[in-house]
Amino acid sequence: MAWLTRFSAAVVFLAIGLIFSLEAFGSESTKLSTFLKLAHLLCFSTAWGAALWVTFIGGIIMFKNLPRHQFGNLQSKMFPAYFTLVGVCCGVSVAAFGYLHPWKSSSPAEKYQLGFLVFSLLFNLTNLFIFTPMTVEMMKQRHKVEREQNIGEEVGWSKNREVAKVNPQLAAMNKKFGMIHGLSSLANIFSFGCLAMHSWYLAGKINL
Repeated sequence: MAWLTRFSAAVVFLAIGLIFSLEAFGSESTKLSTFLKLAHLLCFSTAWGAALWVTFIGGIIMFKNLPRHQFGNLQSKMFPAYFTLVGVCCGVSVAAFGYLHPWKSSSPAEKYQLGFLVFSLLFNLTNLFIFTPMTVEMMKQRHKVEREQNIGEEVGWSKNREVAKVNPQLAAMNKKFGMIHGLSSLANIFSFGCLAMHSWYLAGKINL
């Protein structure tokens, strides 16, 4: 299977990296600390990269090139996986960072960073369990109405807007969908912003 091949390749490269970094492993406490730092870095970078791609690149390209119903159906499958991935990665990052920086002994900056990671996790879980199911259900209802009007196979919103001017039901659906989708997008942007704040923190800790 293609995914198994890619996963195996990633594990091999990670193992090679560990072999060439054996000097980083000393006592048991050092091993645990290094493992948690690795878990935090990998999970944070995965969440950051996925959020950047989906929010600002992939989604825009698909919307501009796919028929609207095809785009919506693809998004309805992709977003649950996306929010699950980012949520799991944020959860691991929160756990690792929290263990490495206990609250009572943490500096104010470290407490703020833990807060950013926690809020990023919460925004993603809100999207996964609340906004995404609502958005997908509303999209399916609107697709049904649009198919009755013989629209939805075009790229972009032009035909939807034209029909909505004379179809109160579709206009109401557009308004409700826009509100729910807007809240979902806002939560996603807030999550991305929290990750961006943490990226500045990590950049300040790296010696190149």
